[in-house]
Amino acid sequence: DDFKADCELRNIDRHGSYYIHASKFCSFLEARGKDPCQVEKDDLKAYLQTIRDRGLKTSSQRKVFTCLSSFYAFMIDEDMLGANPIIPFRRRYLRQYKDNGSEPRQLISIDQAAMLLNSILHSRDKAFLTLFFKTGVRLGELCSLDVGDIDLQDMSLVLKPTAKRSNRQLFFDHETARMLQAWLASRPDVSDGSPLFISTRKQRISPREIELLTRKHAARVGLHDPASERLVDRFTPHCCRHWLVTHLLRAGMSRDHVKWIRGDAMKESIDIYYHIDAEDVRKSYMAYVPQLGI
Repeated sequence: DDFKADCELRNIDRHGSYYIHASKFCSFLEARGKDPCQVEKDDLKAYLQTIRDRGLKTSSQRKVFTCLSSFYAFMIDEDMLGANPIIPFRRRYLRQYKDNGSEPRQLISIDQAAMLLNSILHSRDKAFLTLFFKTGVRLGELCSLDVGDIDLQDMSLVLKPTAKRSNRQLFFDHETARMLQAWLASRPDVSDGSPLFISTRKQRISPREIELLTRKHAARVGLHDPASERLVDRFTPHCCRHWLVTHLLRAGMSRDHVKWIRGDAMKESIDIYYHIDAEDVRKSYMAYVPQLGI
């Protein structure tokens, strides 16, 4: 009941699915003579097999374990548990997001992302890399941003229209707002129509320049190997998008909300009638976005 009240207070469980899945899991553990604090990997494997035997699709299995991850995150916050057992289990036994058999990109940890950003002194470079990490914007989307597209008070931005993106609004947190404020403070003469990021020639920065700067900063802290052709050894702006999506999902954010942030197109007929509330996404984002200590 405390978990249910917490979900309602955070406004992340309108349909009660988090509470329902947590309750079913607790009943499953009770039948095995255990409580949630005593859960072991074998219990999780048995529960995964149980829901698979019920015919749940892979996406539904992921949803169940997303709810359980949120349940255990609540227990950690309430000092009832020291670690979330769902995160390593889900990483090993449930298919990863966008697992299409292609060569894997480099996925850095939250600590490594913090190390990278804290190593950068230039306010512009620190601002655009923070924006990459915290919003998952594509390279071209970032380069096309104008000052007027950013709302620092509302902590949101509006992207230019593109064929790839289904929604144009994105949110960012206080850390991102501080980095953007620091960068804009060094440009007192900007107007709403000015490019958000400019080069040393005072022109809109190009995607190529962003790519080179990203690789330079990553290489300096050992996250990019320019001599390697393997994606896993190289760090590009797209790695930040991969980083955000992965860590939001691992933290327990709703898959639908993550897709909304990514700007994925609706692919099924039923999606036409399923409207996601942007404010729900904002609240979920603020709850799950990784903090980097910058």
